[in-house]
Amino acid sequence: MPVTRRQALISVGAFAAASALPLDGQTQVVSFDATNAQSSVEPVCLTDFEPLAKAKMQPMAWEYVNAGAADEITVRWNKEAYQRIRLKPHVLVDVSHLDTRVSLFGQEQAFPILLAPAAAQKLVHPDGELGTVRGAAAAHATMVLSSFSTTRLEDVSAAAKSPLWLQLYAQTDHGFARELVQRAQTAGYRALCLTVDAAVTGPRNRETRANVKLPPMPDPEVVKGADPALTWKDVEWLRSFAKIPLLLKGVLNPEDAERALNAGVAGIIVSNHGGRNFDTIPATIDALPRVVEKVAGRVPLLVDGGIRRGTDVLKALAFGASAVLIGRPYLYGLGAAGEAGVTKVLNILQHELQLAMALTGRTNIASIDRSVIWS
Repeated sequence: MPVTRRQALISVGAFAAASALPLDGQTQVVSFDATNAQSSVEPVCLTDFEPLAKAKMQPMAWEYVNAGAADEITVRWNKEAYQRIRLKPHVLVDVSHLDTRVSLFGQEQAFPILLAPAAAQKLVHPDGELGTVRGAAAAHATMVLSSFSTTRLEDVSAAAKSPLWLQLYAQTDHGFARELVQRAQTAGYRALCLTVDAAVTGPRNRETRANVKLPPMPDPEVVKGADPALTWKDVEWLRSFAKIPLLLKGVLNPEDAERALNAGVAGIIVSNHGGRNFDTIPATIDALPRVVEKVAGRVPLLVDGGIRRGTDVLKALAFGASAVLIGRPYLYGLGAAGEAGVTKVLNILQHELQLAMALTGRTNIASIDRSVIWS
């Protein structure tokens, strides 16, 4: 029976999606149990996980994960800003071997893709943070654990087979904050990410309408929330005893980035909290170039918010990020199929980054720069 052009293209596309480009680093593709996700269709891109997760999660949990601040305009902008950026293809380059490895704070990462901190993951799946850390390990990815974790940080560390970082809020109880940092260091966490963009909680209307109630936390002191009196002196205080690198998470303003460098931080995460806390602030990819210009390579810059495609990762790297973090997408994977879903989300995004590198003629991360942007 003759094969039509359309059938041939579909076959080639399926083959390309299933094939991994050769890597100088390591990668592992884990099969996704579609039956576990209550669907006979295996997801092929990150957005495919959303309906699978929604079908399995409780409505309150779904609303919590997807909620943004106020009218959720920044949530939308985060994704739309990437979609507006065009890439410049480059042909006839030998891309038979791609090296996706990066080094952050002396830690080698197989891909420049990390898992952002996300609170209360047992709302999403019974395995919670343990499912996420196991799924991250299978994809050789670093997980940033939220201090609002529903699992003790020591238990997450015990299950980890890839690097762990800890996110924390400045606490009014400095004794508890010091103890939390010391516990993380003892448990083998490799870096601290201090969230600085949530001195107060913004208008989270969707969460209010859904009557969101977080499950019990193993460290109830954390639930008291961030200290609204947080200043740069607190950053310096934290640095005075922390023995692992300290990053600030939630910097958009270049002036704040300069202050962060003066305070001696090891890195900066350009983040708007996934649009969850303050609406109508810029998309992170729009803010990134200004922060990059101010920092001028003095410390690593990471960025999160709105990343759904490997091309988005490439664009962030082109604009000066050392790596990216994803949040909601891996929570959809967790909700859909537990740890296997987390791994599948990462595998898809990793493979899409490889494809984007190949089609722009870039064989390693260091070669990705502004010249891949069509301007």
